[in-house]
Amino acid sequence: MALLLAPLASPRAAEPITAFTPGARILFQGDSITDGNRGRSADPNHILGHGYVFIIAARHGAAFPDAKLDFMNRGVSGNTVLDLEKRWQKDTLDLNPDVLSILIGVNDNSKGVPLDQYEQVYDKLISEARAANPKLKLVLGEPFVKPTGKVNDGIRKRQEIVARLAKKHGAALVRYQRVFDEAAKRAPADYWIWDNVHPTYRGHQLMADEWERVIRECWK
Repeated sequence: MALLLAPLASPRAAEPITAFTPGARILFQGDSITDGNRGRSADPNHILGHGYVFIIAARHGAAFPDAKLDFMNRGVSGNTVLDLEKRWQKDTLDLNPDVLSILIGVNDNSKGVPLDQYEQVYDKLISEARAANPKLKLVLGEPFVKPTGKVNDGIRKRQEIVARLAKKHGAALVRYQRVFDEAAKRAPADYWIWDNVHPTYRGHQLMADEWERVIRECWK
């Protein structure tokens, strides 16, 4: 008996992102949430990790192969903004990105990096990236935690700092906390974030969708 199969969706169904110009280099920086257990070799099966970075790259790489987009992941598990500073030249500036997305702060909170130092160093890193490429499109993701009703005060203040830096540097701001807070109204918080900070595969899909939505809106 013949099987009735629904037609496959065309990869062209992905909506283009204006910021992804032909040949663009899109770099994601951050901690373990961005790292996604990525490989440290050229193995294309693992090089982008298994999180939101992979989802974004897979969707747009499949939909627009002619654009020859180059997606890069340099997230490192456990990093704070101070760790990011130590490797900024090699892992960011030397890669000469056209789009730079940064998500950092949850480890700064747990490891007690002072708020003023967090903001000062973060600001310096952004300024250096802007100086290296004045046309850089910058994306800042706010640090977030599992939606349990009340956000830790340290995380909340770091979210405010990221919002302030995004405004100062003309960056797109991805408000992940709001996304997970809303998602928790549809399913338990554990469905989206399995510990206090690391998303499940379902949570990473939410992050990818919101990242794309914000970037698309920012650069129409």
